[in-house]
Amino acid sequence: MLDLKVIREKAEDIEKALARRNGDWTIAPILELDKDYRKVLSDWEASNRRTNEISELFKTGKVPAEQKELLKKESKELKEQREEMDVRKRELEEKLLELQLSVPNPPDPSVPDGADEHANVEVHRHGDIPKIENPKHHYELGDELGVFDFERGVKISESRFTVLMGMGAQMERALMNFMLDLHGAKNYIEVFPPVMVNRECMIGTGQLPKFEGDFYRCADDELYLVPTAEVPVTNLYREEILEETSLPLYHTAYTPCFRREAGSAGKDTRGYIRQHQFNKVELVKFCTPETSEDEHERLTQDAEAILDALELPWRRVLLCAGDMGFCARKCYDLEVWFPAQNKYREISSCSNFGDFQARRANIRYRPADGGKPRFLHTINGSGLAIGRALAAILENNQQPDGSVKIPNVLVPYLGGKTFIRKPGELVKSK
Repeated sequence: MLDLKVIREKAEDIEKALARRNGDWTIAPILELDKDYRKVLSDWEASNRRTNEISELFKTGKVPAEQKELLKKESKELKEQREEMDVRKRELEEKLLELQLSVPNPPDPSVPDGADEHANVEVHRHGDIPKIENPKHHYELGDELGVFDFERGVKISESRFTVLMGMGAQMERALMNFMLDLHGAKNYIEVFPPVMVNRECMIGTGQLPKFEGDFYRCADDELYLVPTAEVPVTNLYREEILEETSLPLYHTAYTPCFRREAGSAGKDTRGYIRQHQFNKVELVKFCTPETSEDEHERLTQDAEAILDALELPWRRVLLCAGDMGFCARKCYDLEVWFPAQNKYREISSCSNFGDFQARRANIRYRPADGGKPRFLHTINGSGLAIGRALAAILENNQQPDGSVKIPNVLVPYLGGKTFIRKPGELVKSK
């Protein structure tokens, strides 16, 4: 959420920055409503001052008799006016907050211009693309090796829910533990949060109210299944003031994630890339504004370290202004190579939000010099999306005999197994 004071003072600059985003964004309605609100607030304060003046006059005991009734009448009228203004003031406050919450984060000046993914800029790439003759898709390999059971996933839930079987389930668990262990060794404090959160949490990290309908909600309890661990982990410190001496604060968390994938009809309908339920390890940082940029770079490198360790080819892409998420002011996508698709696909988004989320969630820190509490900066990224990592391993490590080589770093997590091989025949659902 943008600072209302900054909106007033730098309206033209903010409008120019928002114009770089893909969408019709404007702060004009906020300025107009703010003008109305400040007028009502000014009138309310004037009425309150006058009421206090009358009260002080009566306390002196020197009010002439002929003025007493007039002052009492005026005081009553002022009270009635303030009651009406209170209602109007609350209405304007609510509408003003609603408008503020609907405006995205202006992109950082270092973010390139562009309307969509075609304007994103490749920063660098790493790893050798494997030479595989007629590579199979991960879902073909997964079916043949008994890793995925798409049919039973649909049977017990609906499309885009998948059952992992045998080595598929073991690989998913191995990836989760490996990622958490590697991040833990880099001073990320592990968190295992609830996977159901209240509405305030979703507002705090920017999923609501803009993207209402994109998430799974339990209507009876007004609780949401988390779309990412970013939501509960960031909101650990909602409405709190942290000490600057405790920053930067690093957290990592595994959660299952749930998304309706609204607007993605027809995209990745086959396979394990775009699911309604998927597993992910998240990285979240809380830091001061002065260290924000460096912490963003380091978090992105920490996510890249997972790809390096898994020996997967990948690249880093700087997203253009029109392709960034609603809350991000700067975002890197990490993309991993998929041989059967002959292209890189996103496996992590590492975003710097500045104080955008902190304002929504009211997360501040107290400067070490004893100054007034300030809003801190939040940064997060996938470290990594586990299912996409599994899919990438299947495609990049497929062997001529139909097996898949397990990355060396995962072997200890899998009891020494080095290959995924075809199991005995499974009974298929009808």
